Amino acid sequence: MPDDVRCEVVTTRSGVRAMRDGETGELMHPVVGPQVEAEQLYVAPSRLAQRLNEGAEGALVLLEVGLGAGSNAAAAWKLSERMPQTARRLTMVSFDRTLAAFELALAEEHAADFGLQGDAATAARTLLASGACETARTSWRLVLGELPFTLASMPPSMADVVFWDPFSPRANPTLWTVAAFAALRRLCRAGATVHTYSRATATRSALLLAGFAVGRGESTGEKAETTVAAVDASDLERPLDGRWLERLARSSAPLPSDAPPDALERIRAMPQFGPV
Repeated sequence: MPDDVRCEVVTTRSGVRAMRDGETGELMHPVVGPQVEAEQLYVAPSRLAQRLNEGAEGALVLLEVGLGAGSNAAAAWKLSERMPQTARRLTMVSFDRTLAAFELALAEEHAADFGLQGDAATAARTLLASGACETARTSWRLVLGELPFTLASMPPSMADVVFWDPFSPRANPTLWTVAAFAALRRLCRAGATVHTYSRATATRSALLLAGFAVGRGESTGEKAETTVAAVDASDLERPLDGRWLERLARSSAPLPSDAPPDALERIRAMPQFGPV
């Protein structure tokens, strides 16, 4: 399907504007709207402002997996741009396989709904034109191609924060596997956290099997719970516990498609669940 007909902007039953993908039929940010979800699910839970203000040396690196309509990236870019000069720079790398949704969101009649107005729109258009945008506070780069293969082009142990926001496991199952999250784990250094909307048992199992500690994330819209993963279990406020292991044992879809034969035993033995 050509890029120029793949996406459309629609008004949802809750009255917010959202992007619909023509190939999968999925809505991006369907309940609370793109700007609210970007803040509630990604920017605030990742403690992006606090981490930029920590005074550590070097830039803070954010991997934004699933650029989509650009709302998550725009929210992070705006936050970085308004930080004081003493704060760390933000280096943001956005991944996607197509720019159709991003281009449509940047249209004059849609830009405000997706948080792409003013300086953010200028930055986004620069990114579209040249693949990168640099300011005094923020570096924003685009990586276009199929995931998880594009992750393999990145250097190891580079990322501090990850926004994992591709289409759902139903629409894009290859991005919710052990292999996909293992490719991501290679890029994450000590202290890194991963934030995603999926609370599916198989998603959490895949993250655990890829080497992350996994916890419960904040609610947003109709989602009573999201998911946070971390390199270090001590960075999780609400790690999965024995009660989740009981749910895992009862689940009709407990594991990703590429789970090893002894996956359940491996998960039960992981340090975050305590003594076996």
